[in-house]
Amino acid sequence: MAAQAPVPAPRMRLAFHPHNIHTTIKVYARCLRPDIEYKTLSVTWGTRAKEVVATLLGKFRMRHRDPRLFYLSMEVRVRAAGLRTTLVLDDDARPAALQACHPKGYSKFSLQMRPGGLVKIYDSALMSSSKYKCLLTSERTTADELLAILLHCYDSTEGVERFSLYEVCPSQEYERKLHPDDLPLMVQRAWPQDSDCHFRVRRNPRAPPLPPRALPPPSPSSSESTQDDDDEPSRALSALSLESEGDKRYSPVYKFPSISYCRETKNDYLYI
Repeated sequence: MAAQAPVPAPRMRLAFHPHNIHTTIKVYARCLRPDIEYKTLSVTWGTRAKEVVATLLGKFRMRHRDPRLFYLSMEVRVRAAGLRTTLVLDDDARPAALQACHPKGYSKFSLQMRPGGLVKIYDSALMSSSKYKCLLTSERTTADELLAILLHCYDSTEGVERFSLYEVCPSQEYERKLHPDDLPLMVQRAWPQDSDCHFRVRRNPRAPPLPPRALPPPSPSSSESTQDDDDEPSRALSALSLESEGDKRYSPVYKFPSISYCRETKNDYLYI
């Protein structure tokens, strides 16, 4: 009978988890700035390509840049044949794991730029001192992702769901609220060349208040307590000391809910 392979201990399995294996990758990022040749990043085998792009933009403080505008490519060199192959990495690809599949120095990562365009957005709803902001965005960036970039530029803690992006055309007296999944750059490319259309950020109106909650029907115990409250003035009257007719005085008594219990009321004093 063949012997079974030993099962690794839990600590060993944890040590070999992709997110616990650290390494470094070198990313050439000249497309960000001409003076940037490359940047060495410490990553794990579980780090995805889109996370590498976000880390690079954060390292160079380019919060106004659209992360969807960039992607990673991997150049693989075959020494024997003298060939070079460039692979376009998906957003969920793991660069460190791919680098481990090739000899050291035979792979190279580069930050590339997708086709995009400049979008002008009037954003005074986000920052009263700002009139508009121009963002370089990709063709795949949605309206909600564009709002998230604007909020990140202003270090705002508000959520994207509080705002909406509108397509406004003053000359045509037309405006439209963009769907969160609409692509603003593609919408802009459909405008006429000399159009005065633009994008504007507006704050969403508050949600309507909840309807008033219906009161439960009174229970028998509550009706008894109400009856006791109605009898309170009569008990107070019986507690008053009656005086002779010749020596009439005013006795201070609190104001009753109903004056039907009183013979005569004068300035919140009961005359007996």
